[in-house]
Amino acid sequence: MDENINEMIGDFKSYLEYLKGMGINSIPSSWTEPEQPLPSQVLTLKDVQNELGDCKRCKLHQTRRTIVFGEGNEKATLMLIGEGPGYDEDVQGRPFVGRAGQLLTKIIQSINLPREEVYIANIIKCRPPQNRNPEPDEIQSCHPFLMKQISVIQPKIICALGTFSAQTLLKTDIKISALRGKFYDLEGIKVIPTYHPAFLLRNPERKREVWEDMKKIAEWLNNNDKTKEME
Repeated sequence: MDENINEMIGDFKSYLEYLKGMGINSIPSSWTEPEQPLPSQVLTLKDVQNELGDCKRCKLHQTRRTIVFGEGNEKATLMLIGEGPGYDEDVQGRPFVGRAGQLLTKIIQSINLPREEVYIANIIKCRPPQNRNPEPDEIQSCHPFLMKQISVIQPKIICALGTFSAQTLLKTDIKISALRGKFYDLEGIKVIPTYHPAFLLRNPERKREVWEDMKKIAEWLNNNDKTKEME
């Protein structure tokens, strides 16, 4: 009899440990294993933004004006990810609103997409002083929130704009000139790197290459739409 009781107590303790591991700290009234919703069903961009809060996880909070979270269609098929906010973005709290942003809008429109239909974000969410390159610790601090944004949006394809975006997403140190124009995989999402619009402002002769990259994106999106129609 005592052995049966001890066995039952042991089983009960194991069950409590199981519940604790599932993040449940009280016993469910139905005594059935609770159904766990998928993260994409419960997490929104607003949730991610709230978690980010008035972020002070890296030194950039000391010099920034605003946090530039991102903007666009929360269910976008195409997501564009740049490097970090500049002066105009820091003032307005929106990504790509300066000269480079105006060029990016034209680039998006060149493949017959309105800017509002895509989602635009950056590798880091605060402007570095004097628009210097982001440092590894700053990228690391922001990276979890960018990945949560990607998880919520679940884009089919990401256009990585510039060196830091491409290298961070693809976990490589290969130069953007070698990465651009090719498709890569990020947890089932297509990634195609291209030059950053700010780079194009300094090197307008490279616009042709970006146009070729954008045509590949447009073709991929078109084929993806045709596949949906056939399903």
